[in-house]
Amino acid sequence: MRVVVQGGGRGARRAGLAGLLWAAAELAVTVGVVVLLLVVHQVWWTNRQALASAHRQVAALEEEWQAGAGSRSDSRSDSRSEPGSGSPADLPSGSGSGSSAPASAAPSVSPAAPGSSPAGAAPGGSGAYGVLRIPRLGVVVPIAQGVDRRAVLDKGYAGHYPGTAQPGAAGNFALAGHRNTHGEPFRYINRLRAGDELIVDVRGRRFTYVVGRTLAETSERDTGVLAPVPRSTVRPEYGYSEPGAYITLTTCTPEYTSKYRLVVWGTLRHPDSVVSAVG
Repeated sequence: MRVVVQGGGRGARRAGLAGLLWAAAELAVTVGVVVLLLVVHQVWWTNRQALASAHRQVAALEEEWQAGAGSRSDSRSDSRSEPGSGSPADLPSGSGSGSSAPASAAPSVSPAAPGSSPAGAAPGGSGAYGVLRIPRLGVVVPIAQGVDRRAVLDKGYAGHYPGTAQPGAAGNFALAGHRNTHGEPFRYINRLRAGDELIVDVRGRRFTYVVGRTLAETSERDTGVLAPVPRSTVRPEYGYSEPGAYITLTTCTPEYTSKYRLVVWGTLRHPDSVVSAVG
């Protein structure tokens, strides 16, 4: 006698479909976990790595400058004809309030006199040669030549735009920095206000700029913000109208995107001159 079993094929198909859905769910969970780990690595771990490396670089530069200042001081002492004669040694300047660098002695930095010469040409390569301090934000970040992502910015450094002025010089000393990830030194520069200080130390010399203008959003192709007399070509009501000694900070905006650029400008503190601005 033949026994006919009905519905067996349908049950097998259902079982196969359930297995396929289960496999798809497992794959989705796995992909989600991998993506989450990548986000954690990019947003959190790269920040820790870059920030720690940048702080070590600042400490190394400060130690190098202190050693150089000590050598110059010894040379001056040896050249005196008798005790108490000659010029007194320069008093060291502070490192700026709100420093986020590792606990270490502040560098002996001689403040630049108004109208003094700039620190000179930047060294070749992408090694750090200066320090930017933003007391209002507690930022202390190395400055390196160039704006290459891998060689400079991803190390947590502020990158000096090639072709722009050096610190203290007439023209525009322009810097770029990450707003998110890799140390994100420029994350909160949107909080800077007119009158805030931007301090640049280079080889034992200090240049203090004062924030004057902020351009909240402009195109990445707005090269006017980097001009010797910075003025936006996209929004020309923002910028400056006369030659002077400027500093420019640029970063991406909005956060976690690179669609636009946020710009902060400042002028070198110089009591004997006034730089006109518009916007």
